[in-house]
Amino acid sequence: MNTRRLVLMSLFIALSAVGGFVKIPSPTGTIAFDSLPGYLGAVILPGWQGAVIGALGHLFSAWTVSFPLGFALHTYIGLQMAIYVSIFGLLFKKGHKLFAIVTAIILNGVIAPALLIPIIGTGIFWTLLLPLIVGSAANIIIAAILANSSIIKKVGEEIDVEEAGKLSGLNNN
Repeated sequence: MNTRRLVLMSLFIALSAVGGFVKIPSPTGTIAFDSLPGYLGAVILPGWQGAVIGALGHLFSAWTVSFPLGFALHTYIGLQMAIYVSIFGLLFKKGHKLFAIVTAIILNGVIAPALLIPIIGTGIFWTLLLPLIVGSAANIIIAAILANSSIIKKVGEEIDVEEAGKLSGLNNN
């Protein structure tokens, strides 16, 4: 990993931590703008880096309200976020932008609380469904808009050029 990507990844992780304090009202208090940098990072950075940002973003947000569902369950949710962010980034980079947005909203807004049903029960699903859909849509749509901005595209292209040079042996970073 070169210095530029490491700095960019660190910046997105820091933005996730800050976004964790910008809450969307919900019963658990963990729905926030913490995943926006993860979704954006998944478009700009190589796959796993966006996943790390997404997972840490959720953990930061849950930490701000003392892990109301317990640390283990929030770690599980963080792993879900890593997967959802990766899927979004993959689809978005392949040019399926609208499909990426809709898929990520469904995964994070509907599937994520549904996966909690066997652990906590149906009450958590119905309690979190609306706030998670709203929060997911806000994070994902803003990330998609930013990913389409010329400045962000330029950063992403520079990273892609560095990757191509590294693969061909032209760049020693």
